[in-house]
Amino acid sequence: MSDVKSWIKETVSTHSVVLFMKGTAQFPQCGFSGRAIELLKETGVQDLVTVNVLDDDEVRQGIKEFSNWPTIPQLYVKGEFIGGSDIMNEMHASGELQTLLKA
Repeated sequence: MSDVKSWIKETVSTHSVVLFMKGTAQFPQCGFSGRAIELLKETGVQDLVTVNVLDDDEVRQGIKEFSNWPTIPQLYVKGEFIGGSDIMNEMHASGELQTLLKA
């Protein structure tokens, strides 16, 4: 599991915007992941990296332990855990998400 956590840390540190989700940006496998992708597209984010947690059970469990957050999707911006789709919804409604992603 420590290898998975190292990989997660490297992934969120190397890329400015990372979404751990169920499915892919082109084919989300749950409504929450689909909504997260919609919100990110609406903000015009260009450098989004997505990780399909359904491809690897270790990553699926590892990301929950890494963030101490029980649900997926999970958004990271510049290495910092932002939250799941509910938090993304709130931030988008207030304009915070757009500001964060443009900074």
